[in-house]
Amino acid sequence: MKINVLNKTERELKIEIIGADHGICNLLQKKLLLDENVDLAGYDVPHPLASSPIIYVRVKGKSKPQNTLLTAAKKAIADNDEFIKALEKALKV
Repeated sequence: MKINVLNKTERELKIEIIGADHGICNLLQKKLLLDENVDLAGYDVPHPLASSPIIYVRVKGKSKPQNTLLTAAKKAIADNDEFIKALEKALKV
């Protein structure tokens, strides 16, 4: 997976994730929108045959968009770890 920074300002960040799909982008968008410092978050897949979605985040206040995106990604990882533990318990693995 490769990430290209398309646009980065004090309040906005736009990145392209080569090799990603709707799954990771949708998860990141949901985590970003839970952050009270996020003004706008979304993603777009410019062409359905090219797996290079673009994620966009705009923050308010003194937040930095890159830190906000990293925090969202870390929260997604923590949620996945929690899900795996619950699944293993339920399946008695």
